[in-house]
Amino acid sequence: MKNLKDLLYKVSLELVIGSTDVAVNQIHFDSRTIQKGDVFIALKGTATDGHQFIEKAVASGARVVILQYLPDYQSEDVTYVQVVNAHEALALIASNYYENPSKDIKLIGVTGTNGKTTTTSLLYQLFKRLGYKSGLISTVEILIDGKVIPTKHTTPDPITINNHLAAMRDAGVDYCFMEVSSHGIDQERVTGLYFQGGIFTNLTHDHLDYHSTFAEYRDVKKRFFDMLPSQAFALTNRDDKNGEFMLQNTRARKLGYALKTYTDYRAQIIENQFGGLQLKVNNQELWTKMIGEFNAYNVLAIYGCAVELGLDSMEVMEVISQLDGVSGRFQYFTTAAKRITAIVDYAHTPDALKNVLETINAIRTRNEKLITVVGCGGDRDKAKRPVMANIAAALSDQVIFTSDNPRTENPDAILEDMEAGVEAVDFKKTLTITDRKNAIKTAVQMAQQNDIILIAGKGHETYQEINGVRSDFDDRKIVADLLNQLNK
Repeated sequence: MKNLKDLLYKVSLELVIGSTDVAVNQIHFDSRTIQKGDVFIALKGTATDGHQFIEKAVASGARVVILQYLPDYQSEDVTYVQVVNAHEALALIASNYYENPSKDIKLIGVTGTNGKTTTTSLLYQLFKRLGYKSGLISTVEILIDGKVIPTKHTTPDPITINNHLAAMRDAGVDYCFMEVSSHGIDQERVTGLYFQGGIFTNLTHDHLDYHSTFAEYRDVKKRFFDMLPSQAFALTNRDDKNGEFMLQNTRARKLGYALKTYTDYRAQIIENQFGGLQLKVNNQELWTKMIGEFNAYNVLAIYGCAVELGLDSMEVMEVISQLDGVSGRFQYFTTAAKRITAIVDYAHTPDALKNVLETINAIRTRNEKLITVVGCGGDRDKAKRPVMANIAAALSDQVIFTSDNPRTENPDAILEDMEAGVEAVDFKKTLTITDRKNAIKTAVQMAQQNDIILIAGKGHETYQEINGVRSDFDDRKIVADLLNQLNK
């Protein structure tokens, strides 16, 4: 049981009807989960408005309702708390409910368009190998010192976040590395958390189905750095044109990393091949299993973060050289027969796709073909579809356009949007196969000796969503099985 008065600490209140000196059980923003003595927080979302379910929550036993708009009828047995911002209130109440677990852990947030999952996952690996109890909150999974918890969102809701942070605190976790999405920032999911540091990776075209303009998307990302305390550090990619913008109003210690700009953490690529990267980091040579310029930035980010957290720089470099890549991020498979290489990558934005294709083209000999299989998600930013198709066609020898996660959209309509972006000179290189499994199978059948296949867009995902139904689907498993059949 918790006291309501304690849960409302730091929450901006407009009006209270009833007593705040009451004991409550759980906190929920889904009226379907309410039980006797619980707190219901009515959130106005993009699809539904929780205020419509206040009466249902009260009927289910809610003792307290947190809301922005008072209902016409108030039950005498219920305390109604009108707040300025219900999303912000949820985040603060969740932190208070779990006794602010982020204060007891060194929490590092990573934001940007691309690289969040790789950076947080590598940091988790690094600190675990250095002997620290570590936590991870990422798109792929939530880890509590080795214990795996599945996840569906880049930045979970505040109750889930604080619940996991509390479990980490109770398990003695020292560091937690967390992806911070623009949705999570905009919807106040990270409000009330105490970050020891923030990392900015890059900013490119994405999520304009949610944010009306690129400027709005950029400004939301910046809000994360604006909220960092003076004791924290803010580490930004200074080669990105938005890197300095992120630091304009932060109170945190300002630091940078770059390949092309003189700054605190610098690197030079000495060698780039399918076996890995040879880098010179702050005048010290470093070998890593990661591949490509985009991973050079990720390595710099984790190196800078570790040093800022007080770790020994040489020890950090030694362990970085041992780190494995992240599942579904430039993960490649080879077969003895024909020596075909297949690469599975999560690239689902124009910039990410361009980076992966340019990396492959920089390494390959040009005596082989590069076959790209790519699609775009439904119910998401439509503007990037023709752009991604244009990039794929321009930088590949052969392209197969296919479904990604159509969600509620017609897959063929998505493919038509993509095809519209292909230049006339490249159209002869393209093929459209709606069924993703057949598209991957066709790419493998087309591949000849030493050819390279890139399967982009889904990466680590183990499902495909069509008309609201998620079915088992794993690019990695499918292409691995197809390549194995070539060896038989």
